[in-house]
Amino acid sequence: MLDTPTALRYPPLMNVARKILVIEDERDILDLASHYFEKEGFRVRTAVDGAAGLAAARKDHPDVIVLDLMLPGMDGLEVCKKLRADSATALTPVIMLTAKAEETDKIVGLELGADDYLTKPFSPKELVARVKALLRRTERREQEPQQYVYGTLRLDSARHELRVADKEVELTAKEFGLLEQLLKNPGRVLTRDVLLNAVWGYDYHGTTRTVDVHVRRLKQKVPALEHNILSVKSLGYKLREREGH
Repeated sequence: MLDTPTALRYPPLMNVARKILVIEDERDILDLASHYFEKEGFRVRTAVDGAAGLAAARKDHPDVIVLDLMLPGMDGLEVCKKLRADSATALTPVIMLTAKAEETDKIVGLELGADDYLTKPFSPKELVARVKALLRRTERREQEPQQYVYGTLRLDSARHELRVADKEVELTAKEFGLLEQLLKNPGRVLTRDVLLNAVWGYDYHGTTRTVDVHVRRLKQKVPALEHNILSVKSLGYKLREREGH
């Protein structure tokens, strides 16, 4: 069974004041969440509808977005989809809030790229704790580790080397870059545009189909990834945090 990708040789984590964007149309919940975040030292920005929240996310570059599902105008699912499709916000952690408890809503939100999910009514202390946990995970990803371990797969960035079950696997530079991006962000949806920007560069003028071709080749070379790199319809790809078939 493949374990959650492990990044090795982390430098110490930095303690920096973080910026939170809360997109919520219920004023009582908005004020309560803002109060608790401010008590914990966070810098808080707020928005009361989807369009304003999306604009604030693009302008303010928050470290975490708390996003209500039921918003006037553009709902939370559509906001989340647009956040993940924009290279400026694609990797920003998102926690979705909703009064709906149906499993399908949770699944749709997570499939669109939300990192966590909290059902109303909720404890504001739990929301703060979830945000802190999410930030710790994000900080670890930002440390640019030299090695990643995923089951029997070991990727060494410094040596540009991939070994599976202790056997070296030859990858092209782009295949290696794609795999590295997926290992850096397990469980998160990476859009094709984000992968193009990260691996091919912002000045690349090809189409997003290039990503699909390289993902297919990567799976052919590393069969262990066949069931673990998932295609997310109309968005991009994500790597399972644990092995699945």
